[in-house]
Amino acid sequence: MRYGVAILSAGFTGLLSFSLLAVAIGSDFWYIINVNNHTGPDDLSSHSGLWRIIEAHRLFPGLHKVVVIMLPLSLVLLVFGWIFGFVSSLVRIPRMLVGSASYILFCSLFTLTGLLVYIQYCNQAMEDFKQVVSLENLTTVDVSFGWSFAIAWLSYSLEVTSSLLLMLAARITQMKHYGGGA
Repeated sequence: MRYGVAILSAGFTGLLSFSLLAVAIGSDFWYIINVNNHTGPDDLSSHSGLWRIIEAHRLFPGLHKVVVIMLPLSLVLLVFGWIFGFVSSLVRIPRMLVGSASYILFCSLFTLTGLLVYIQYCNQAMEDFKQVVSLENLTTVDVSFGWSFAIAWLSYSLEVTSSLLLMLAARITQMKHYGGGA
């Protein structure tokens, strides 16, 4: 692979990752509960996002705070990673490229942590939901993660990919420097 292709690919995946994470953070379909054949006065079907909770259970504020801090923080850190990656790609210094790649990989840990804590949050929410809905009615309940959660995972994957592409660009630069420019 050529240096330019690696850098452009890293930039594209980094930008796409940022965009997907921004959309995921701003959307309200992280967790979906569908209650079929419910005949009571209250509709128990619901969905939730990071900022607006529309669910039939109490909140777990500690876990929720971790999620709403980690994911936006990751988003902000990605902006700095993109800037650092852009500058290091212009100067073509392998150590700077590796530093950029490492920084973006570090950012991806914030995204991963936020996603894993969100899973724990949802597991606890489901346990609480089971207290509200009778055992016989649980057969009519369909619980799933929504599209917001899925694109947040895709964003995480693209963060890691962008980091690996910057590492590849650093390796290409290093080989050209030590290989006589081949």
